[in-house]
Amino acid sequence: MEQPPNAPERRLPERPRTAPERRLPKRPGTAQDAAVTRPAAPAAVRPYRPEDAEALHEICVRTAHVGKDSRPHYADPDIFPAIFATPYAHLEPDLTFVLDDGEGRAVGYILGTADTPAFVENFRTKWLPRVANRFPVPPSPPRTPDEAITELLYRPERMLVPEVAAYPAHLHIDLLPAWQGQGHGRALMHTFLGALREREVNAVHLSMLTANTSARAFYDRLGFHEIEVPDPGPVTYLGRTP
Repeated sequence: MEQPPNAPERRLPERPRTAPERRLPKRPGTAQDAAVTRPAAPAAVRPYRPEDAEALHEICVRTAHVGKDSRPHYADPDIFPAIFATPYAHLEPDLTFVLDDGEGRAVGYILGTADTPAFVENFRTKWLPRVANRFPVPPSPPRTPDEAITELLYRPERMLVPEVAAYPAHLHIDLLPAWQGQGHGRALMHTFLGALREREVNAVHLSMLTANTSARAFYDRLGFHEIEVPDPGPVTYLGRTP
């Protein structure tokens, strides 16, 4: 309909204005910052700490069967760290290093001694009494895989091999599978060898299961060479100078 001349202009009623949305400040620990992730620190080698003991134990158990998990193959796989890991952290903490995943958790380690004869004596007199009740002396000859490994616990003098006497230090190194093949093993080895050089130790050896061909390839790349030992059984002895 037309408006008559000079009629006052008709205005539509204004819509009420919507108040601007108020945003609460973000508070840490709420769902608001769930999408905001801080990059984790890179994995790095560091000295062993007492709080790493449980992780050290787990790494050893999960890599003790030819580099793979020992739990499907042994009734009590705790025997492995009792021989090959924990005594070194206890007796030689200054030569025990771990790979930290960047969040404080150990996911690999290297450990050993600068003086194998002295370590053997300390193993028998200081370490063995601590674990003898947990792992009783097995029958002879051993009847099971567990008993065969436990027998090693009670024979620390097996580490005194005349052919490796010129390599007074020895070591063990293990990494969880997810952390292998990324250069972390090399970093651990360089750290340990550097610690030996600081102690003026001129040579180091290790023994490894001959069947673990991937480990042998790793040691070969790092300059280890085979040491001839008569009747070595299932193991191969390797050595190098730091």
